[in-house]
Amino acid sequence: MKRTFQKWFIGLHIGSLLLTGCQPTQPFYLRDRANFAEYLQHAQQIEIPDLEIDPLPEATNALEPLTLDNQKYEFLDLTLEECVSYALVNSKLIRTIPGTQRQNVDIAANILSTPSQQQSSVYDPAIAATTTSPQQIAVDQNGNRILPRGAARANQVGGVEDALSEFDAQFSAFFSYNKTDRARNVQPGNVFNPPQFQASDTTGQMALSKRMATGGIVSARSQSIYSSNNISAPSIARAFPRDYSQVLEFQVQHPLLRGRGTSVNRIPVVLARINEDLSLVDFEERVRNLVRDVEFAYWDLYQSYWNVENARIARDSAAKAYHIAYEKLQKGAAGTTEAQAKYTYHDFQAQLDAALAGGAALGGDPGLFGREQTLRILMGWASSDGRLIRPSDKPAIGMAQFDFDESINETLSRSVDLRRQRWIIKQRELELLSAKNQMLANVDLSFIYRFVGVGTSLLDKGGNGEFPQNPPNKPAEPPPSAWEELLSGNYQEAAVRMDFLPNPVGARRASNDVRNKQLTLARDHALLEEKEIAATHRISQVLRELNSNYIQMTEQLAALSAADRWVKLYQEKFNAGDAGAEQIMDLLLRAQQSRANAGRNYARALSEYNKSIVEVHMLKGSLLEYNNISLEEGLWPEKAYWDSSERTRVRSASRSLPNGASRPSLSSRGELPQNLGTANQAATPGATAAKPAAKTEPSNSQQKSPAPVEPSEPIPLKKASGKKVQAPPPPKFNWEN
Repeated sequence: MKRTFQKWFIGLHIGSLLLTGCQPTQPFYLRDRANFAEYLQHAQQIEIPDLEIDPLPEATNALEPLTLDNQKYEFLDLTLEECVSYALVNSKLIRTIPGTQRQNVDIAANILSTPSQQQSSVYDPAIAATTTSPQQIAVDQNGNRILPRGAARANQVGGVEDALSEFDAQFSAFFSYNKTDRARNVQPGNVFNPPQFQASDTTGQMALSKRMATGGIVSARSQSIYSSNNISAPSIARAFPRDYSQVLEFQVQHPLLRGRGTSVNRIPVVLARINEDLSLVDFEERVRNLVRDVEFAYWDLYQSYWNVENARIARDSAAKAYHIAYEKLQKGAAGTTEAQAKYTYHDFQAQLDAALAGGAALGGDPGLFGREQTLRILMGWASSDGRLIRPSDKPAIGMAQFDFDESINETLSRSVDLRRQRWIIKQRELELLSAKNQMLANVDLSFIYRFVGVGTSLLDKGGNGEFPQNPPNKPAEPPPSAWEELLSGNYQEAAVRMDFLPNPVGARRASNDVRNKQLTLARDHALLEEKEIAATHRISQVLRELNSNYIQMTEQLAALSAADRWVKLYQEKFNAGDAGAEQIMDLLLRAQQSRANAGRNYARALSEYNKSIVEVHMLKGSLLEYNNISLEEGLWPEKAYWDSSERTRVRSASRSLPNGASRPSLSSRGELPQNLGTANQAATPGATAAKPAAKTEPSNSQQKSPAPVEPSEPIPLKKASGKKVQAPPPPKFNWEN
């Protein structure tokens, strides 16, 4: 009966499994009223982070933007030096793009659309210096440091402090307890192995291990071992049922091939330092580009002011011509002259509006208000605050000549882009050295020396009877403790071990890694050569543009002078009422249009010429010093200055071994000189440093007077001995529609 019931029970189970199949099922509840709408509606709902950060006043207190319908403002005259200073002070986020290309994109849109990880800020060098590796220091069961395996790579190390932490001493400790209670397959009466074996074993260890710069590992360990069991036949097995062992051990491991020497072991530290240098190069590049963009925006704004003034002058001239034509129309003159004058007036009015607020009339130029807002965002100011920035510095119009050979040498030696590539090559050389070291066999020589003490107690004397280590002729006394026996020095041990672990047969992985580093190094060398050639082409192109912009500026100035005299000539004829009034009016309106175009072209050429001077200095690597700007390290915590003082004292008290076998090679030529003199110091020997905004002649330049122009020019050029030749500032505009 029982067997039949089991068969039916097993059969029912098998049938139920076959019917349900192998698929997951939800549990069944008698009162299941689950409503899944809460999960379906809220699982992918867009939410707002719980974060309260007050916006800056520049964002919350911004006024309505300046437009043609809103011109409530007052002028704010700023020098170029003040604009650059504001930009540097307010630039926690450096509002520019990398590289040497000009920034033609919308700066605000670029900041909003660029991911935060790709934005550059003043915190980047410090972040690179404090970057740490996620891999922690590892020790084995004996407390010895475990060395990192594989070749060192630049992208696997953090900052210098993190790399130096590999040489920090590592403390480790453990405590273990083991209880044994088991029967043994032995005959009764066995004094060494009792049938019922019971034991308690305890081990406590403390270790301190440090990695040395030469590649070796020095460790010190202290072990306290307790043992107790029921093997207690006094005359045959154990003298005491329990005992303590105290071990003090010193171990030195030193590699003989792979990982030997300071040159190899310092590679991660040098790679980390180069990573910091690369972050400084990137930071310098962004600061340089920010200064360049501020100067470009400053001279573009200067150009916009002149565009507005030229459009206003043309509009006013057309208005006068229109009024005269209208009066003559009232007296019975032909209406074609009045219609043409009216058309020209409204065309100039549209150009004036476009010069103020931007538009297609000037080829998509953002206008004065747009240029002023571009300068504002570079300076970190609000988009509008009731003030309209007006440049107060005068642009340089003197001929700037750069020595070509010196410009090439400066570009090749001081260019930020080339310096970055040279640091990368230095990284590749160190990575290749580390990869070649991995080709060697891992041969480690270990030396261990230990002091041992055994007793029936750990610290104090105790127990009865004579411990086995006492000499036979010594009177019986309480057995010493384990620490007492250790400190007596009676028991000392030593061990020497050599480990040999070569690469796998063929060493394909190590060989392939070496070849990869060689190819990467060759590629980076080729990139440096191409970058140097490209740098010479770029400096040649900019010098050619500098000369062309200067010639264009002088030609446009001559054209502006001629157009102005042209307008005055036909204006006088038209006012005098000479015969052929319609033809004279047509020529007058054409002359006014030509003067407006010549004024815009001269302002653009003047702006481009000054921007060309800036770009030459940027390519030479002297733009920051041209603006009297130097990069310095910020304040560190007080502990950093204490550590620096301690390291300096240790270094000064140590002895130098110039002929050491493992002396590391140099990876840096020292600090980059920054203050080599400003542009005015180069132009006038013995002169004091001038404001960076007063830039007329670049380094290695000579000033020449502009090309001869016809007399009666509206903006006369003057040449004063020993002084800069400059154009006048923009007029004090009072715009009226």
